[in-house]
Amino acid sequence: MVLSPRESGEFISSHAKHVILPPEGIEKAAEVVLKCLQEKQFTITGWWKSHELNPQSSSPFALDWVFLADTLNFSFWAEKGKAYKITFNGKTYTGYWSLCAAMNRAMQEGYDITSPAYYASISLNELSHIFRSDTGVEVPLLKERHKILQETGKCLVEKFNGTFSTCVAMANNNAQNLLKIVLDNFPSYRDVATFDGQNVTFYKRAQILIADIWLCFEGKGYGAFNDIDSLTIFADYRVPQALVYLGAMKYSDELLTKLKSDELLENGDRYEVEIRGCSIQACELICANIKGKKSAGTVPKDLYINSILIDNFLWEYRRSHATEMEHIPFHKTRCIYY
Repeated sequence: MVLSPRESGEFISSHAKHVILPPEGIEKAAEVVLKCLQEKQFTITGWWKSHELNPQSSSPFALDWVFLADTLNFSFWAEKGKAYKITFNGKTYTGYWSLCAAMNRAMQEGYDITSPAYYASISLNELSHIFRSDTGVEVPLLKERHKILQETGKCLVEKFNGTFSTCVAMANNNAQNLLKIVLDNFPSYRDVATFDGQNVTFYKRAQILIADIWLCFEGKGYGAFNDIDSLTIFADYRVPQALVYLGAMKYSDELLTKLKSDELLENGDRYEVEIRGCSIQACELICANIKGKKSAGTVPKDLYINSILIDNFLWEYRRSHATEMEHIPFHKTRCIYY
């Protein structure tokens, strides 16, 4: 039996030896999230388009842009002294936004980068040029990105009329249908592990792909998923850092020592799986806390909350509080899944 990401988070957290979820920390984090929700900082409308690198249209092009971005949305943490930065239209970007900047720069330079037919046969040299950085540092896992692009592009051309919009149409406005289509056809999205003999799943990029479509189209048209709340947060290496900072997660001394020493954790390692699984469960508890306040009538009934919005909050919160979080180590795993 394979557990869903939500079931996996619950299972992993209940068997974790190195990560705990303090109830008082969950309460505190829920209060911080709730405040931002009430101030309408994170809603389905506006958040996506507030980022200048995101596509602003509601067209099939936007779907292919989102699919390309999330197909390559992994491993952007930089080793010390090896910063990966891209300047585009006068602004310098790091992390995930450096990927978006590279894509948009490529389009500006005439590359048909969002076309599956193009990247199905893209050369390694051309991809290296597209991802060139200001610092001369090569994008992490360049050869893996090249292989994934080619296999993904070929699949879309051969099975889905050369566009990801075909996959979205086949899903019939159902997030779980689309999740299955993605996992069945694109191997690089199969983000799984074994923990205490149990097969668990995270599906970080597959879930964020669907969430990005929902946000890009503001829950309408291609983004109208009738079960969008079935998705969890997207377990990466930055969201746990924010959760620890807020007190919603706490590491054992043993794990903390490993993280502070910058020890590289293998994908599937127990420490890594506990961090990712517990971050999912922590956010499930935060979401349940806020929904409980809605039921009790202490917050407006029309306040909308789901795991996607919580993830958006935590991801942005980490970026805006980066200086204050410098003392909290994040786990470092070099893989294609996040």
